[in-house]
Amino acid sequence: MTLTVESLVRIAMTNPVNAELADRLPELGLNQCMLTAGCLFQAVWNHQSQRPAAWGVKDYDVFYFDNDLSWEAENEVIQSAQRLFDHLDVNVEFKNQARVHLWYSQRFGGDYPKLQSARDGIDRYLIAGTCMGLDIETGEVYAPNGLADTEYGLLRINPKNPRTDLFDQKAKSYQVRWTWLRIVEMQR
Repeated sequence: MTLTVESLVRIAMTNPVNAELADRLPELGLNQCMLTAGCLFQAVWNHQSQRPAAWGVKDYDVFYFDNDLSWEAENEVIQSAQRLFDHLDVNVEFKNQARVHLWYSQRFGGDYPKLQSARDGIDRYLIAGTCMGLDIETGEVYAPNGLADTEYGLLRINPKNPRTDLFDQKAKSYQVRWTWLRIVEMQR
């Protein structure tokens, strides 16, 4: 199989949670709303492993961008989303990418730049091939590093966020669930 944007979306939408999120997220009216991360690329890995699309998905990430940096504004989105998606009985995490720099270092250590868009947050995932998001407004897939690493199960550190300690932890957690994935050492 050659993984294309179209096949990625088709495979990801076989997960009924992804399909409902994509269908109903516009109701929240969020700026730059992106369904992102594991719920997309893990659906591909599950497809290749002949497992159900939702198998092993720990949470469903939604990024958006709001210039209101208050916790209260983000919490209002979280509460509205919880009411909208509570019946799904899964963990859906909403993160205003304009606020990440305010809490990242306390939670993960290290510096984190002030982001200018929801896509900037996707650009900073630890593993290059997992940098992807589905734009809820346009239906476009944003995958700045392409889809080949996802297709071939290659886990390589993202040069835009070279945190080897966190990368190793994340990559090994993926390998536990999808044993055929391969960690690619960073070129020095």
